[in-house]
Amino acid sequence: MSKNAAGSRTGSEQTLALYQELRAAPGADFDAVALRLQLTEAERERCRAELTDLGLIETAPDPAAEPAAGPAAGPAAEPAAAVIAPDVALLRLLQHERDRLESRLAETSRAQATLETLAGPFLRAGMEPGSEVEVEIVDDPARIRRELADLTHTVKDSVHSMLTGSVRREEMTLELGRDRDRVARGVRVQAMYSHRVGQVPEMVQHLAERCALGVEVRLSPVVPMNMVLADETFALLPTDPHDPESAAILARGPGLVRSYRALYEYCWQAATPYGHEESAEHGGDGLTEQQRAALRMLASGIKDEQVARNLGVSLRTVSRLISEVMQELDAASRFEAGVKAARLGLLDGEPYEHTP
Repeated sequence: MSKNAAGSRTGSEQTLALYQELRAAPGADFDAVALRLQLTEAERERCRAELTDLGLIETAPDPAAEPAAGPAAGPAAEPAAAVIAPDVALLRLLQHERDRLESRLAETSRAQATLETLAGPFLRAGMEPGSEVEVEIVDDPARIRRELADLTHTVKDSVHSMLTGSVRREEMTLELGRDRDRVARGVRVQAMYSHRVGQVPEMVQHLAERCALGVEVRLSPVVPMNMVLADETFALLPTDPHDPESAAILARGPGLVRSYRALYEYCWQAATPYGHEESAEHGGDGLTEQQRAALRMLASGIKDEQVARNLGVSLRTVSRLISEVMQELDAASRFEAGVKAARLGLLDGEPYEHTP
């Protein structure tokens, strides 16, 4: 390979070429392969960092290699780099993401269970002598609407709400009216919704209008229940968090309301400000069978030439297919396309064998 040819490659193409060479020669020295590809020291370290971040190579120190003692000892040997198959690396990335999500869900579940335990004695005993907490079960929807309407005029400092679903169309105008009144009086208004609500056209418009009025809106992957809190002295939430239509708990007094405020703050910190959320990944629904086959083969470490032979097409056609796949998945590189494809389940099925 000429130096000009090596230098004309983009960063991702250099990384891919280096990775393919390492795959083709198991046990080969990373630096030696990079030198053979005429990569500069900066390019070599950038490729090493990218492959490490993607989980495609791992540093594997040799436990038997002990540094020599004494002044004559030379520099310590560079740890060997173990090459990881693409499907294994992608599965590890997916496992890592799944573990993070499960951890977040588990923390939310523990917080909710703790709060339910705290609420239990109050619900059984009602108003205790000398207590500042008052708890009432309300099953009349008209009463709940009146309480929320009265809250608009009595709240002094803040209103915090979370909603698991969309706002009913007939309630949107009323909600915007309450927002105007509260914000005009200097009340801080926070509202949290699930991510899927942000995909409903009517809700997109409604959330934009709330933001324009000065309401702080966030979207969260986990919204445990419907809830309205005000001034740390008022709380309205369902008796059954899994059934939004169940009777409501109406609590007054800081003793219990602060506990629910702690849950709200936890969810709020994990949520994303509306309008700043990451764009959803393309689903790959527009991929043809030929494009999917090419994607699976490349994810298995098969080189473009072998892909072309397997599909019975030219190298130019393979390049076009991969370009179309990257565009469909909104990926800037082949590696990113592979990661997104794994997350979307596009690599499911029998893997292709890497044959010379």
